[in-house]
Amino acid sequence: MTNKLEEARRIIDDTDAQMAELFVRRMRAVETVCAYKREAGLPISDPRREDEVVRRNVALVEDEALKGYYADWLQHTMALSRAYQQQMPCDPQTIPVCLGEHSYTVVVERGVLAHAHQQLNLNRRVLVVTDDGVPAEYAQSVADQSKDSVVCTLAQGETAKSLDTLSHLLQTMLDHGFSRNDCVVAVGGGVVGDVAGFAASTYMRGVDFYNIPTTLLAQIDSSIGGKTAINLGGVKNVVGAFHQPKKVLIDPDLLHTLPPRQVANGLAEAIKMALIGDAELFSLFEHENAVENLDTVILRALQIKKRIVEQDEKESGLRKVLNFGHTIGHGIEVSSDLYHGECVALGMLPMCSETLRPRILALLEKYGLYRKMQCDWEKIAEAIRHDKKADGDTVTVVTVSEIGRCAVEDMPCDHVLARAKNCWEGL
Repeated sequence: MTNKLEEARRIIDDTDAQMAELFVRRMRAVETVCAYKREAGLPISDPRREDEVVRRNVALVEDEALKGYYADWLQHTMALSRAYQQQMPCDPQTIPVCLGEHSYTVVVERGVLAHAHQQLNLNRRVLVVTDDGVPAEYAQSVADQSKDSVVCTLAQGETAKSLDTLSHLLQTMLDHGFSRNDCVVAVGGGVVGDVAGFAASTYMRGVDFYNIPTTLLAQIDSSIGGKTAINLGGVKNVVGAFHQPKKVLIDPDLLHTLPPRQVANGLAEAIKMALIGDAELFSLFEHENAVENLDTVILRALQIKKRIVEQDEKESGLRKVLNFGHTIGHGIEVSSDLYHGECVALGMLPMCSETLRPRILALLEKYGLYRKMQCDWEKIAEAIRHDKKADGDTVTVVTVSEIGRCAVEDMPCDHVLARAKNCWEGL
C-alpha cells in the first residue's frame, strides 16, 4: 500500500511540474492576446469564446465523473487570465487630435503622472490647479517636476466654476509674475479642467494649458475638445472659451482612489458616446462588466470624442451630438444634488425612442446610474430655455432611435419638457 501511495504522489508531483510549465506558456499567450485587444479596443472578456473553450475541452475528458470538475478548473483558469490582463501594464497609447495649428496629443499610459515632465514643458513657471477632493500628492507630483510652480487648491464642487475662482487664479498668476511663456496645468476632474482652462485662455490673451484628468468622466470626455467655462447666474457654462490644451495626460492608475459612485458617474458619459456612435461599445456595457474593462472603455470613448472634435472644433454642427442627454440633464443638475453623469444619464432617457428605453434603463440600473427623484419642473424648464443651444422658444436636441446612431433636431422647449415628463412618469 505504501508503494502505491508513493507512486501516486510521484505522478502528482510530475504532473504539477508539467502543469507549471504549461501555465507559464499559457499566460505568455494571454499577454499577447491582451496586447492585441488593447490595440484593437476590444474588451478583455469574450464570454462566447470562453463558453466554447469549456465545451470543446470538456468533451475531451472521457471520465463522466470528472467532466464537471474539469469545467470548473477551466473556468477558474480563465478567471485568472482575465485578472492577469486587467493588471498588466498598459502600453502607452498616443491619440492625435488633429486641429491644424491647435492640434495636440492625448497620451494614455498607466503611471504617466510620475514622469509628466517628459511629456510636458514644465521648465518654466507652472500654475498647478487642483481641488481638495483630489489626493494632494497628484498635484504635488507635477509641482515637484516643474522649474517654478504654484499650487492652487480649489474647493471641491460645481461652485468653484465662478467669477470669484477665475479672478483668484488670474490674480495668483499676476502676483507670481507669470508671463505669456508660462503655463497652467489642471490636475483634477471636469470642474478643475473647465475653470483652469478658462483662466489659461484669458491670462495675457492666452497661455499654454495642459490637462491631467483624475476622474473617469474627465478622462473620457471633458479633458479633450478645448471647451472651458464657468457658471454665471445659476446657468451652467454660460461664460467660457474654446482653448485647446497643448497636451492631455490620461493615467488610468489615478482612478483607483475614486469611490464606485464616481466611477459610475464617468461611465454615464461613455454610455452616451456608445449610444451616439459605437454600437460595439454599447454591447460591452450590456453584456460584460465595463468596470473590469476600463482601459478599453477609455480608449474607445476617446476615439469617438476625437473623431467628432476634429470635424467640428467649435460646436457649429456635428459636435452638438456630444450634448446628448445634457439639455434636460443640466436642468436636473441645477435642481438636485445628483452628479453630472447621473443627470446626463437621466437626461438621455427621454431623448431615446420608446423601444430603446427599457434597454437603456436596464443599463443605468446595472451601473448604479438610475436615480428616482422629485423633479423641480420649473427649474428644469428654465434650464432648457437658457440652454446654449436654445433660440427663442426652441432648442436643439439630440435624439437616438438606434444604438450607435443619432440625430440633431430643433424642438420647442415645451415639447422637450413634455417628453421628459411623459418618460419619467412612465418609469
